Parts: sequence; C-alpha cells; structure tokens
Amino acid sequence: MSACRFVFAIVLVLGLTACSGVSTPQVDEDESVHIRLLMGYRPDVQFAPLYVAAERGYYEDAGIDIEFSHMPETEALQLVGANEIQFAIVSGEQTPLARAQGLPVVYVMAWWQDFPVGIAASRESGIETPVDLVGKRVGIPGLYGASYVGYRALLSTSGVSEMDVTLDAIGYNQVEALYEGQEDAVVIYANNEPVQLEAQGFPVNVIRVADYVHLASNGLITNEETIQDRPDLVRRMVDATLSGLRDAIEDPDMAYEVAKLYVEGLEQADEAVMRGVLNASIEFWKAERLGYSDPASWENMQRVLIEMGLLEGPIDLSQAFTNEYLP
Repeated sequence: MSACRFVFAIVLVLGLTACSGVSTPQVDEDESVHIRLLMGYRPDVQFAPLYVAAERGYYEDAGIDIEFSHMPETEALQLVGANEIQFAIVSGEQTPLARAQGLPVVYVMAWWQDFPVGIAASRESGIETPVDLVGKRVGIPGLYGASYVGYRALLSTSGVSEMDVTLDAIGYNQVEALYEGQEDAVVIYANNEPVQLEAQGFPVNVIRVADYVHLASNGLITNEETIQDRPDLVRRMVDATLSGLRDAIEDPDMAYEVAKLYVEGLEQADEAVMRGVLNASIEFWKAERLGYSDPASWENMQRVLIEMGLLEGPIDLSQAFTNEYLP
C-alpha cells in the first residue's frame, strides 16, 4: 500500500514445516534463484503471509532464495520496471500509474481483495456515510498514495464534491488528531487505526471505501521482461506466496508468532492491538480464489485515477494485470 505503514523462536512449537493448502512445485537445488522482494517502508505484522511462506520453506521449495527489502513504492516500481529487481508488493493504483509513465510492470497476484482505506469518525459524531462529511474537517496523511485515492473514490461514488469538505494534510497522526478532536474525521486504513482507537476506549464509525466501490488493491508485481523470459519463476513466486497467504488466513495465531521473527519490537508491542490489526487484515485477504484479480476492480480504479487527473486517459488494462499465473 502506498506505502504500507504498519508495524515479525520457537520454530518447533509453531510447526513451521506444516503443509499448505496450496502446493509449491519442488525444484532441483541448482535451479535456486535469489529474489529480493520489495515491500513497504518497514517490516510489519501485516506482511505475515510472506514471513510464513519463508519460514515454512515454500519459497525454498519453489527454488527461490527469498530476501525481504523495504522501500517506498515509487522506488520499488522504478526498480521492477527497469528489471533491476523482479518482484515487489505495491498498492493497486500504482500499476496503472507506472504503466502510464512507460514502466512495463505487471500485476500478477492480488493479495488484498478489498481496498483497505476508509474514514473514521467518533461514534458520537453522527458521521456514518460520505454525505455526512459535508462541511466537516477531514485529516489525511497527504495528497498522495492509496489514502488519497481511496478518499477521492469514496467522495466520487457518493456524489460528494471535494469542495464541500475541508481536507487537512496532517501526516500519519490520524489517531492523535481524531482522539484529541483536532479533526472531525480522518482517512485511515480500516484494518489499523480503528483498532488502535478502540483499544484506547475511543469507539469509532468507519466508512470503508470497499463498501462503496471495489478497487484493485495491494498485490504482487513483476515486469514484462521477467514474464517473457522466466514465466515459470513468476508462477513459482506466486504459488509460494499464496501458500503463505493461505496458511496465515487459516492460522492467525501461528502467523502472528512467525511475524515476531521479522518485526523488530513486535514482542514488546501491545499484543491485543497487533493481533487485532492482523485479524482485521485477514478479512481483507479472504477470497474464494486467493490471488484472483477482478477486472471490474481495475476498471473502477482507472476511472477514479482519470477523474483525479492522475491519468490522462485509459490505458490497456489487459497489459497491466493478469491471472495467468495463479494455480
């Protein structure tokens, strides 16, 4: 997600070698390839499926020596587009924006099935729908990324003019800004800040973008050159990642323990809050067919980006995403 902003041993107890519901192909050791997977700017409990895939050996079984690396999405897109790096996790809006700039990136696996951005307001505020935001002050991290795209999509689909709402760029201080009454509402990730606010005894109403419009969300990208020259590598990368995703969905407790191995400070964090964030995230990951990209979600995303002026016109979406590499 624009940048995912969220904050991973007792291996035998965790049963980290248990089988997954999605099988990864076995390959000879001499076929192993080192893959540096680019993700959001720091390790986080919400990357648990990737950590599970690594700890349970799914990447290794697929002939992949995995390395996790963290950086802003814009930098990751440049590296993948230039084929200096083969894979990255990015938010949904980034792929069409990158392709419009000539970067040949391709989205090959949907991780998040619903767009996680939303708007939170105090339960006592009476703000329950986008229309209730008219005349209110709304805090947002900044006028960029998934938060801004989600906010604009929510207003657009509800017929609310952005001129009817006062939007304040407040950085990543949504919890404090709402808790202290500095803003009437704040743009948040529905799986994160509401959990923190509720834990502080501050009940909130959450207006989820996903309840109003289906948008392409976070997933795995590669590039056209890798697809052309190494399609089996793409398939193995997708298979292994989906195995970790399936396991995390089926056993959140195990996934949380694995995350402690990768996320510095998770052992000392408020466990109830962090488990709440993971459990809320899992609800956005679930699907009848894990990894599947809904073409309608890409059409909706493109429409929103054009309305925002971030895209000059339609791109060829058939080149931007594919479901070909799903098991």
